Amino acid sequence: MLALSPRSGEPPFGRVLAIGCHADDIEIGCGGTLLALVRSRPDVAVTWVVLGAEGDREAEARASAEAFLAQAGSAEVVVLGFKDAYMPYHGAEVKDAFEDLKRVDPHLVLTHTRTDLHQDHRLACELTWNTFRDHLILEYEVPKWDADLGRPGLYVPLEEEVAEQKLDLLLRHFPSQSGKHWYDTDTFRGLMRLRGLECAAPSRYAEAFNAPKLVMAP
Repeated sequence: MLALSPRSGEPPFGRVLAIGCHADDIEIGCGGTLLALVRSRPDVAVTWVVLGAEGDREAEARASAEAFLAQAGSAEVVVLGFKDAYMPYHGAEVKDAFEDLKRVDPHLVLTHTRTDLHQDHRLACELTWNTFRDHLILEYEVPKWDADLGRPGLYVPLEEEVAEQKLDLLLRHFPSQSGKHWYDTDTFRGLMRLRGLECAAPSRYAEAFNAPKLVMAP
């Protein structure tokens, strides 16, 4: 497992795998973290995987991923066609998709949290841990009607410019979601502000993650 070491100036996150069940999950949960990472590490290689998106949603997912990764050293965007809310019923096929992702051999994996009440999200988290057993895995959060936000243990403070860029890209690239009552800047800014409060971020904004298993090299 990749260790977090206080001896090194920067974590060796040269290869990053971001997994989201649906178009916009990655952007909402860890878009700011990825924007900050590709800014600070111009050599980083990111594999961005959306498990379920078809038609207009696939086009939105691809365009958004490319915008978020515009400054990455290299970027691969994978969009699969699993049906929203049905992924547990196609478990074998979803498992095969995860097995294929072993080729990435990432240093860091970003995935859904295990306490997420959306069935697709929970399956993605379970298969992430099942597939990547010797990797650093951080679980991001997605706000929703189910009220399932938890108590994260790891925070990534975001510069205000990065937080604003995340909000701009989210609203620009997902017009299909604009009519939903929860999909607006108030929701996304509010969550980043709350997490920024919890970690005393200088900019007041942060994203937060569950980190169930970490190793620190003394």
